[in-house]
Amino acid sequence: MQDLVGIVPWTFVAQICNLFLQAYLIKRFLFKPVNEMLEKRRQKADAEIRDAEAAKTEANAIREEYEQSMKEARDKASDILSTAQKTAQLQSESILKEANVQAAAIREKAVSDIEQERQKAVNELKSEIGGMAMEIAGKVIEREINEADHEKLIDDFIKNVGETS
Repeated sequence: MQDLVGIVPWTFVAQICNLFLQAYLIKRFLFKPVNEMLEKRRQKADAEIRDAEAAKTEANAIREEYEQSMKEARDKASDILSTAQKTAQLQSESILKEANVQAAAIREKAVSDIEQERQKAVNELKSEIGGMAMEIAGKVIEREINEADHEKLIDDFIKNVGETS
């Protein structure tokens, strides 16, 4: 029974060498390739994370640019609307002023035309009165006037003036 518990030096040295050889082979052919594969996966994952962060940054920049563009578009639309309102108001005021000027001109022309027509009527009336006065003077000269003739001449004059007007 002693052989079962005993240590044989040559077997012990061979088993130790076998253990070191197995450890070396496992390290070289199993751990090293597995570690390299794990390192490549880690690097690939890091690259994907960096790409995702870059894409996120780019998306944020595009979103900010879009928001800025929309703000500028709203401001520009507001400016255009404001300008259009001001222009419409100025045109409205201009049209009202022009209409007032035209109305005043028409009123002045009407007053002038009325004054001319009145002056023309007065001149025609003066000329008729002058003609009648000449007629009356001619009749007065032709005959001697007495009180009854004088009244008759005045009545005829008034009657003639009434008929001509």
